[in-house]
Amino acid sequence: MSTHAPVRPSYAAVLRLPGARRTFAAALTARLSYGTVSIAVMLSVTRATGSYAVSGAVMSLFGAASVFLMPVRGALIDRHGPRRALAPMALLYGALLTLLAVLTWRPGAPVAPLAVVAALAGGCTPPLGPTMRALWAELAPDRHLLQRAYSLDGVAEELLFVSGPVLVGVLTGVAPPASGIVLSALLIVAGTGVFVASPVMPGPRPAVPGARLGGVRGLLAPAVVALGVGLTLSGVDLLTMAYASAHGYGGDLVPWVLGALSAGSALGGLANGAVRWVVPARTRLLRFSVALGLVVAVAGLAPDLRVLTAALALAGFFFAPTLTTAYLAADESVPAGSRTQAGAWVNMGVNAGSSAGALATGLLIGRMPLGVCFLVAGATALVSAVVAGAGGVPRSRRG
Repeated sequence: MSTHAPVRPSYAAVLRLPGARRTFAAALTARLSYGTVSIAVMLSVTRATGSYAVSGAVMSLFGAASVFLMPVRGALIDRHGPRRALAPMALLYGALLTLLAVLTWRPGAPVAPLAVVAALAGGCTPPLGPTMRALWAELAPDRHLLQRAYSLDGVAEELLFVSGPVLVGVLTGVAPPASGIVLSALLIVAGTGVFVASPVMPGPRPAVPGARLGGVRGLLAPAVVALGVGLTLSGVDLLTMAYASAHGYGGDLVPWVLGALSAGSALGGLANGAVRWVVPARTRLLRFSVALGLVVAVAGLAPDLRVLTAALALAGFFFAPTLTTAYLAADESVPAGSRTQAGAWVNMGVNAGSSAGALATGLLIGRMPLGVCFLVAGATALVSAVVAGAGGVPRSRRG
């Protein structure tokens, strides 16, 4: 537990924590790379190979290696400390991205080297989000201020993923798409360098016997809910496009609808952080997931795009609180020395769900009525809450 003097929970108080502003700014600079890299790799590989199929395969390899190895990378950071583990990851990741940019700078790139380099780069992706959230848990003197910190972190991350593609779009207007990959490499190397140099960055922690086994049961609920949320929200993106097409709306309106979802998520995240909750994090997690699932399930009944936009904004209002609470519940379930790995499991859940949800929804559209597709998408969040709730409520490992 932190020994800082108690402060009144507020977003300003979060940024007044010792070292918080400098460290958080560096982490966000590095994490902006995650908002730019996917679209940059997709555009670059497509231009270099002339094939959407190859681009999709390369992106799948990159994403799978990044997502499914995240708990391993998180465990390395917990064991060796961010300075020893995170900095080498960022340097290697940046070098591999640079190599990928070189390979895709001009058309005619060979496919096999692209696939290998992309997979290796994904495997080295630094888990900056889980590391920053673990650091918030070190800095915040109580659970209410930590809730604020996690909410602020989640809203900022949402904005990064919205602004990243815009930044790449501006850059590729004057330079080859591979320049976006170079930008991603520069952001993560420079940002991580400042991040790990922060004086508040903790060092390696001694291993705690049985810690890894002790946290598994507690991690199940937040990881399962994160998986369900990822499945639901990734499906919504495709369903919104299908809805607009089926109802005769132009595709140029779809970004505004999805923007409403993001705006609702940001507002929900800020509102969640402002409430001084007395209900346990795990209970809130299940309730938020159920609310999200119910809203998405009935969104397909919307008679027009305006009503659908309002419904998705409401769904977004529960999205950020669900993920923020998942991270809080995961943090509560493990010893301090396993925080990064715990957050990485939640991160893996939502990202794996996002990938699988897009694939599953793409297969359902055209085979089922859109209303049923929305119902299925919402049901995944509901089912995940039921499965997570069936596991019981483990005792917190907080002192």
